[in-house]
Amino acid sequence: MRIDIITVLPELLLSPFSHSIMKRAQARGLLEVHTHNLRDHTPYKQGQVDDYQFGGGAGMVMMPEPLAILIEKLQADRKYDEIIYMTPDGKLFDQKMANKLSLKGNIMIICGHYKGIDERIREHFVTMEISIGDYVLSGGELAAAVVVDAIGRLLPGVLNDETSALFDSFQDGLLAPPVYTRPADFRGWKVPDILLCGDPKKVEAWRHEESLKRTEERRPGLLEDDGKE
Repeated sequence: MRIDIITVLPELLLSPFSHSIMKRAQARGLLEVHTHNLRDHTPYKQGQVDDYQFGGGAGMVMMPEPLAILIEKLQADRKYDEIIYMTPDGKLFDQKMANKLSLKGNIMIICGHYKGIDERIREHFVTMEISIGDYVLSGGELAAAVVVDAIGRLLPGVLNDETSALFDSFQDGLLAPPVYTRPADFRGWKVPDILLCGDPKKVEAWRHEESLKRTEERRPGLLEDDGKE
């Protein structure tokens, strides 16, 4: 998979993709992440990429021309399955969306700044708009990093134990059950006996029951939305 990210602050994306699972995914040749500084592709002086809003109002808007130039340059080299714009008014990102995106080959992500990007770019280039939550960030870079991480860890061969992702929270519409490790008795706080019984079927049944209980207590809406897109 290849992901190209358009940004005015590429430095913000150096760390998230240089460590841990994302670093391993790239080292194994399973994921390519390329950042592109929008200021390097603007025809305007001093790297200008934003201007005042037509009609007035507070806040600057990212201009259409620099974005169109860079998007079309990237499109000339490859076909993109999705061109994603990170925006608070996009569709809320969830595990189902991450699963679907992990099956794509080439993805482009546009990181907004200021008051956002000119609407004409959204109308003529963007194929998908994503929000990671009902709040506003200073820019789309951190949101893009979240999306790339969620997608990248699902690629076959990225995780050392490929079954691990199958049991993450939200994969089956439920929160993950409690997890424990050694020692079995820590300060008198003991691991549930069922996890030490050695019977995989009983353990699996317990975990499913605990997932249901935790979901009902903490995120009951997930049970109500089960089966819905």
